[in-house]
Amino acid sequence: MTATTTLTARALLLDMDSTIVNSEAVVERCWRRWAAEQGMDADEVLKVVHGRQGWATMAALLPDRPMELNLADNRRMLAQETADMDGVVPVPGAPAFMDAIARLPHALVTSADISLSDARMGAAGLPMPSVRITAESVGASKPDPEGFLKGAAELGHRPEDCLVLEDSEAGILAGRAAGMRVVGVGDRAPAFAPTAHVRDLTQIRVEAQADGLIALHIAA
Repeated sequence: MTATTTLTARALLLDMDSTIVNSEAVVERCWRRWAAEQGMDADEVLKVVHGRQGWATMAALLPDRPMELNLADNRRMLAQETADMDGVVPVPGAPAFMDAIARLPHALVTSADISLSDARMGAAGLPMPSVRITAESVGASKPDPEGFLKGAAELGHRPEDCLVLEDSEAGILAGRAAGMRVVGVGDRAPAFAPTAHVRDLTQIRVEAQADGLIALHIAA
């Protein structure tokens, strides 16, 4: 018999990359190019890129590098990523999951900017939530909780009543710092102690309850 964990919330906050959209191939291509330009080990760079805005990743990897260079590289890489949709697909189960939450309170909280999130959600064939927190919306990158706190505020719910779906260390730490429970998605997530973990979104069944709560039934 399959064990099931049920988490309830009044709103859902969704990361994009590797949570509902599989953009791993593009991310790897872009960051391997950047690592080569810097003379860095690409495999080591790829261990820290997920979840953060690009400039924040660069600052973590090269703490003595002038920030204006990081910001310039970030703009260049965003343009490259926005133009490269080869291999961008939905995470398994994402189309059905997005259909299930379409009329429920939810927001996208992503480190991508508006153009990149438009491109990737479109390439994956997923609907864009009406509430979206992007790189332009915040002053601090994940793992800072600002994005998730803004998402909760725009939806009109307290942080403790929100449930985050995230894949990365930075994102999971951000959700926890916001006082929220986190469902970790994918292979990276279990190492960072999310509240619950799924391989992909096929393991989640959404139920809208009569009292306004959203129940996520998570199959082990």
